[in-house]
Amino acid sequence: MNAPQPDTAAEAVLRIAVEAPLADTFDYLPPIDPPLARLRPGMRLLVPFGRGSRVGILMAVVDRSTHPVDKLRRVERVLDPEPLLDEPDLKLLAWAAAYYQQPIGEALFAAIPARLRDPEPLPLETTPGLQATASGRALDLETLARAPKQRALLDALRSEPEGLTLGELATRFGDNQSAIRALRSKGLITDIQLARAADSVAETPSLVGPELHAEQAAAVAAVQAAFGAFGAFLLDGVTGSGKTEVYIRLIESVIAQGRQALVVVPEIGLTPQLRERFRTRLPGPIAVLHSALKASERERNWLRAARGEANLILGTRSAVLAPIPRLGLIVVDEEHDDSLKQQDGLRYSGRDLAVRRAQLAGCPVVLGSATPSLETLRNAQLGRYRWLRLTERAGGARPPTISILDIRNQPLRAGLSPLLRDHMLAELTAGNQILLFLNRRGYAPVLTCHACGWVGECPHCDARLTLHLSERRLWCHHCGWSCLQPGQCPKCRSLELRMLGRGTERLEEELVELFPETRIARLDRDSTRRRGELGRVLDAVHSGETQILLGTQMLAKGHDFPGVTLVGILELDQSLYASDFRAAERTAQLIVQVAGRAGRAERPGRVVLQTRHPEHPLLQSLLREGYSGFAEAALRERAEAELPPYSHLALARAEAPDPEDALAFLRQVRELGERLDGDSGAILLLGPIPAPMERRAGRHRAQLLIQCAERPRLQRFLTRWVNDVRTLPRRKGLRWSLDVDPRDLL
Repeated sequence: MNAPQPDTAAEAVLRIAVEAPLADTFDYLPPIDPPLARLRPGMRLLVPFGRGSRVGILMAVVDRSTHPVDKLRRVERVLDPEPLLDEPDLKLLAWAAAYYQQPIGEALFAAIPARLRDPEPLPLETTPGLQATASGRALDLETLARAPKQRALLDALRSEPEGLTLGELATRFGDNQSAIRALRSKGLITDIQLARAADSVAETPSLVGPELHAEQAAAVAAVQAAFGAFGAFLLDGVTGSGKTEVYIRLIESVIAQGRQALVVVPEIGLTPQLRERFRTRLPGPIAVLHSALKASERERNWLRAARGEANLILGTRSAVLAPIPRLGLIVVDEEHDDSLKQQDGLRYSGRDLAVRRAQLAGCPVVLGSATPSLETLRNAQLGRYRWLRLTERAGGARPPTISILDIRNQPLRAGLSPLLRDHMLAELTAGNQILLFLNRRGYAPVLTCHACGWVGECPHCDARLTLHLSERRLWCHHCGWSCLQPGQCPKCRSLELRMLGRGTERLEEELVELFPETRIARLDRDSTRRRGELGRVLDAVHSGETQILLGTQMLAKGHDFPGVTLVGILELDQSLYASDFRAAERTAQLIVQVAGRAGRAERPGRVVLQTRHPEHPLLQSLLREGYSGFAEAALRERAEAELPPYSHLALARAEAPDPEDALAFLRQVRELGERLDGDSGAILLLGPIPAPMERRAGRHRAQLLIQCAERPRLQRFLTRWVNDVRTLPRRKGLRWSLDVDPRDLL
């Protein structure tokens, strides 16, 4: 006989989001158990969906549904005793879904660890411990009189029926392993798992920070005055000016008030260095969140943040989505960096979402950079952000001297001009360190046949294959396809295969020949692939063991190398003439950031930028006026061209096995947009055109650019337009996406 069902006519309705490419939430009837009063938004529920079941997140409990109640399905079970996401978290994620025009379910599930997207209970953090057995509790302790350590340990366990952790026993009895083994062998104690207590707040940290200079102290005071309310600050500080020390003082103040702080960085490689510095200066546990962590470790840290156990949350862009119930301060370091923009799924900007989160939480947000993005500078000019400047290097260090070196008609060895080689010899002789920047990994970007002109190209992308000689493979850096390095030309069978160009792997080999007695290290994605390798390389640099450090843009992001007195920047010319309107800004930022690694201690620094275009306006502007002068000129150009930050963009992309399918779909998309905008002319639709790299991973890509002078108007248009686009018929295999505020137009 079926169990009696309640009267559904009077039942409340649960509005639930599931992880699916569908814009709306779904209505369900409450489960039979537990009572409705125990259900709160933010809880995970298992719901029937299609022919199976999915995890959903409760968004709201409402009185009625727009659908007939007898058509609604019932929630299968409740997965959490408490909400996984609180009301402020739900507001933030709902805002992100609406602004970036993504389904609410995809936004919500992007914010939680992977395992919690399955119908699994919340993990209980445990730690190993010991418990007295029934025999141990019944034993006359006098029988252990000749083994006083065993007796004391068993007596302690008998006084704690639930058991004690190994850590607690070690604190009480010191080295007790032999006594534990003996009691275990006698069957008097047994191993158990005990719930882990929250990390206790540490005592006063061991290190005391340096005295703040006047500009640092003023910046700290300005942000502290805004504690307890929203305020956005641009911390515009030259490289080496002590921005991190400002962050530490602000975080100290926030923790002292019983609040939590969030620090967002663009690169995983920056987190170990920052974590160690924070650990020695700040009280309490630190939760680290980034994609390179093991899933279990990331989940554990996420839960520590969500439960309020961690005073400081340090992570990459996804950390801005984590629940932080006592949030009192957000810091976004290197706010200009494109790595803060998510390029798939929920295509959000970690920086912009941090500002919105601070608004909702009512706390300050600090955006720090030596080379602020033009969008952030514009907000500071308009007074939306308070502009805090650090114009001097900390500790009296002097800024490096920058020289542009014309290498036309120069005899190069290892890509180095004679003058740069002379500078390197002088620095090595003086016992200093050198940094060489080459933004191209691998051995050679081109493998070609001298006989017939064949060039190694990716069969799936419009891209050439890069030779990685150490692995004897040709790799596509766009789709990841690879093949063995051929021994002869695949086209004409000639043995005359030549390697053209230079990557970091080849530069390292050539430097070993030029400086055989010198310790050289390479820092790029290939050399740091193994776990712990990045830390090993950085430790060798900081200890002075490494004398020449070479690498890609990983070197430019926040590292402090006090012993580096010479920086050589190689082969940046191609970026000076890139088609993306942000190319000049990115190049200027890269040059300034790399140059900032030199002369950060008491020794002066020198930067040599090799180029075949010394007269280029960008280079001359940086040389004469620095980054601030370049930024002012670039903002004037953007205003004249009506480009961001003086207008706002969205990019619709389509990809399909057939190139015409992608273009045809976007033509329909454009027609929808033109009908929707009418004759107002407020919305500018550009395209569709093939993407700059049309074929990638075997699929053909096209794009349509949407531009509007007013952000609210663009948002209203996109909301109506996207709903219509979702109803368009599509050829099999076609996928489309929308990127609001795109950073990459390629």
